[in-house]
Amino acid sequence: MQKPNNFDNTQVQGEFTPVELGGHILIIKEVLEMKSKTNKDMIRVSFDFAQNDSQPGYFEKAFRDDIRPDKKWPANGTTYILTEDQNGDCSKSFKTFITSVEKSNPGFTVNWGDGFAECFKNKLAGAVFGVVNDYYNGRNIAKHQLRWFRSAEGVKDADIPAEIETKAYKDNNGASAAAPPVGPDGFMNIPDGIDEELPFN
Repeated sequence: MQKPNNFDNTQVQGEFTPVELGGHILIIKEVLEMKSKTNKDMIRVSFDFAQNDSQPGYFEKAFRDDIRPDKKWPANGTTYILTEDQNGDCSKSFKTFITSVEKSNPGFTVNWGDGFAECFKNKLAGAVFGVVNDYYNGRNIAKHQLRWFRSAEGVKDADIPAEIETKAYKDNNGASAAAPPVGPDGFMNIPDGIDEELPFN
């Protein structure tokens, strides 16, 4: 047998490098305006780790290494943010995202109205990642997920957040308290494997 093409660079099954916990510098790939399942305004932010981060190009590599024919941008490289709180005011998580981008890109100002989503492409932001315990496909898993945004400068001294649990995890592991659909940090829990088209190249 001849040695297959790209044998030396092919990842072994089961080998996986998780996202490092704590602060990361992001590069925004796309922001998309959309509606939540309950018809509330929200944005979907797709990102990767910037070249000056400790894990540059992490999600692009995961996407390229995905051999499934219907591959999509990794779920952990995407976050969903409601733009308004339950009172109809700007949500804290949305304001935090905007402020993170503004502080991470000197001279940047948001282009409100037409062109809002496009103004974020290739801009930097900071984010803090922590453990989110989830129950998915019949097993408990500890995901390393984006927990909140900060400035790119501010992530250098960011503490690793305390672990949290999803409603699915609590329901499957005997917890009786129901979790709200939106967590206290304003982020929705979006499970891996959601059926969406890759929105960018």
